[in-house]
Amino acid sequence: MSKILKIFKISDLRNKVLFILALLVVFRVAAAIPIPGVDTDRLKDFFANNQLFSLISAFTGGGLDSFSIAMLGLGPYITASIIMQLLTMIFPGLEQMYKYEGEAGRQKFNQYSRLLTVPLAIIQGYAFIVLLSRQGAIGQLDIFTWASSLLVIAAGSVFLMWLGELISEKNLGNGVSLMIFAGIVAGFPNTMRQAFLTYSAQQLFTYVGFVVVALIVIAGVVYLTEAQRNIPINYARRIRGSKVFGGVSTYLPMRVNNAGVMPIIFALSILLFPGMVASFFSTSSVAFIASIARFFNDFIQNQLAYGIMYFLLVVLFTYFYTAVTFDPKSISENIQKQGGYIPGIRPGHPTSQFLLHLLNRVTLVGAIFLGVIAVLPSVVQGLSGVSTFAIGGTSILIVVSVVLETMKSVDAQLSMYEY
Repeated sequence: MSKILKIFKISDLRNKVLFILALLVVFRVAAAIPIPGVDTDRLKDFFANNQLFSLISAFTGGGLDSFSIAMLGLGPYITASIIMQLLTMIFPGLEQMYKYEGEAGRQKFNQYSRLLTVPLAIIQGYAFIVLLSRQGAIGQLDIFTWASSLLVIAAGSVFLMWLGELISEKNLGNGVSLMIFAGIVAGFPNTMRQAFLTYSAQQLFTYVGFVVVALIVIAGVVYLTEAQRNIPINYARRIRGSKVFGGVSTYLPMRVNNAGVMPIIFALSILLFPGMVASFFSTSSVAFIASIARFFNDFIQNQLAYGIMYFLLVVLFTYFYTAVTFDPKSISENIQKQGGYIPGIRPGHPTSQFLLHLLNRVTLVGAIFLGVIAVLPSVVQGLSGVSTFAIGGTSILIVVSVVLETMKSVDAQLSMYEY
């Protein structure tokens, strides 16, 4: 409470918080505006009976099941960011731009991600419209409604991307994460209502078990986010005239989970895409393609296969995002320039190798722990047979991680104003 009071006592910080809350309200309003010419009742019936699309809808903030102007959510922007960051491993020029050209290089890199978002939004919007038409969720659309719907969907994705970047500029958390958080929180009351409507006395222990697992997930995410390995660093004493500089000991914090919530968001984006493509081709007129699509769709619907793929993708993206955000070479160079060294390790390349070795080991623990926490709700869902649990568990994981990241950003802002 004392921190909340401090936020509202500092006018600049208070204005930032109110601005972010206003943008989140705008996002929720956009998610509730349906595209004209679509029967929303048929859509809701379709999503109520399809677990995969219910998860996709929850991930997009509930805009998909109402066929709103924000139906794709931030999916195209996240996909564009993943593609661009993967391309840095293929093209050295992009890596040079992103890592070594400073703020100007990152701005140019981000501009490429924004431009890539537009065609991806058009492609994903087209795929969703065709898919929902084939599934009978929406009726036949004329060419004008088709074109206007596609343009509105693409414009909605770009609009949400813009809102997300406006939120990020306030330095109180990642805009993309906060908007996904807002969409999930907005859907919690409906999830709880469905859980109570389907409740029966025989499921008492199942529901109690889910509450216990939810508490374990929350505690695990908090523990994982706070955990860090402290690497000691000594600074040599330097005498300039009559003044002495350095001669102090400090430490470099290496977080067990450097990537935060982004591996979960990236893994879900990649995991949901093949299922959507398989559903798209499952009604194809070509029998061979339709049979392959149905086989793959059944494979994705299998809880064991889904859990294994989810776990592996979370581990993979934890390593990938950590490699993007934590560069041992540049950190070792900065330590050397400031006259620092790690006890027992020579400055320069040996320090870089030592940090890389430690990073791989620490990240392995964090990646496996995060992967286990991610699939734990799906395991409970498979044992209990209640489909609400898998969606709710993934949502809890994202919500807790985003809250912790935002709290750290707020603490950093408060510390800056205090000093």
